[in-house]
Amino acid sequence: MFVKLIILGPPGVGKGTYSTRLSKLLGIVKISTGDILREEVRKGSKLGRLVEKHLKEGTLVPDDIMVRIVEKRIRKAGSKGFILDGFPRTLEQAQALDKIVKIDAIIYLSMDEEILIERLLRRRVRKRCGAVYNVTDIRKVVNGVEYIFPPLLSQRRRICDLCGGPLVRREDDEPEVIRRRLKIYKRLSKPIINYYKTRGVPFIEICVNREPSIIVDRIVYRLKELNLI
Repeated sequence: MFVKLIILGPPGVGKGTYSTRLSKLLGIVKISTGDILREEVRKGSKLGRLVEKHLKEGTLVPDDIMVRIVEKRIRKAGSKGFILDGFPRTLEQAQALDKIVKIDAIIYLSMDEEILIERLLRRRVRKRCGAVYNVTDIRKVVNGVEYIFPPLLSQRRRICDLCGGPLVRREDDEPEVIRRRLKIYKRLSKPIINYYKTRGVPFIEICVNREPSIIVDRIVYRLKELNLI
């Protein structure tokens, strides 16, 4: 399937979760700039050393570096479709991406900020295998929207079910870093959204207020409506 998608939304809304599920379901390549950068940091590569400070502080990696990384991964995907997670994050990145490939649709995820912060503070990850868990149990109505998020726990406390390693909080899930990331996101996302809307790229807008299986079904339904799958 040769569908070319971007998934957008604030930090912690679940872009990684949904891009992973959609890539498997649709048979397309997931290109996650966050995963790529964190892996380079883990390996201690030249790129990893360059971007480590940005990741820890919640600031953006320079556009030219991100564009080169994404272009390389898109070309590697070849005839397969892809879903971009974490890119573009600036208007300049969006404009550069247009010179590389034509995007078929934008999946735009939203969530109330109060819920978002609560979930990020209780998120636990296994860096080596990429598994994500959450220890919070949310059942509340905010601004007229009902949010129901049961906890996503590992079978053994603080131990990953997939690889058996310890679960930890991500460095960028600290309260001050979360607030900084959200502030940056709000400032930079509006021009990107306006850019794609003025170019007529279809938007699939989804409120993330339930568990992933329900949200994935909503996204797939909308993709079918657009005759993209």
